[in-house]
Amino acid sequence: MNRLTKRLTDLKKQNKKALVAYLVAGDPDIETTLQLMQLFIESGVDVIEIGVPFTDPIAEGPIIQKAHDRALAKDISLTSIFEMVQKFREIDNNTPIVLMGYLNTFLSHKNLIEENKKDSVDSILVVDIPGELNLADYGIRNQNINTISLISPTTNKDRIKSIAENSTGFVYYVTLRGVTGASNLNINEITNNIEEIKKYASVPTLAGFGIKSPEDAKLLSSCSDGVIVGSSIVKMIEENSQTKEFDRIGQYISELKQAIS
Repeated sequence: MNRLTKRLTDLKKQNKKALVAYLVAGDPDIETTLQLMQLFIESGVDVIEIGVPFTDPIAEGPIIQKAHDRALAKDISLTSIFEMVQKFREIDNNTPIVLMGYLNTFLSHKNLIEENKKDSVDSILVVDIPGELNLADYGIRNQNINTISLISPTTNKDRIKSIAENSTGFVYYVTLRGVTGASNLNINEITNNIEEIKKYASVPTLAGFGIKSPEDAKLLSSCSDGVIVGSSIVKMIEENSQTKEFDRIGQYISELKQAIS
């Protein structure tokens, strides 16, 4: 049982919801990313999701796209990300780490994933592959790394069943029709779709995209096993990247955690 499975299992036993926080590796730099990961944990985050910079991040809205661009300008690679996570493991060997990225990056660094020194990474979410598939279908094999699948409001019921049954770690339910950072949550539709997913999934279902406030988090946690927050945090990182004063982010995360508790 890897860290992600253990953490989500423990939370479920305690009847608690998971808080997943996202940031882009290397935005504004690797050292600051490490500091932010520690801040996330101190503020109540259960799982850290790390965006792997990519030249054409099609699922991302403008805020996260710009973060990818800033990281790429610093020559951030999957190699440097694995090295960063290994450094993080020297101070925290319990918090699950999920890498979120695009297939070409992972194919180009197959050896890193298969080696995964000290099992430092727990799960990978590949945005641009069908949810019925996983890393092994592309020749990347590591039994200690989960493959997380995405399900959206436009996924038909037949595919919901097959994707939900295929996903390991957790099912990532995309709450919106659109890219990260969009708005207009339809809670009735979200609730119905998550109920459908839970008929087939053996793992928790977490909701992400469009969560901007503690009120949003509370609303979505009422029908899911936890929430994933990205764009609003990435925006605050950008706004404070010069001063490196991130107290506002810690406060925001604490408010989210309290809202879903």
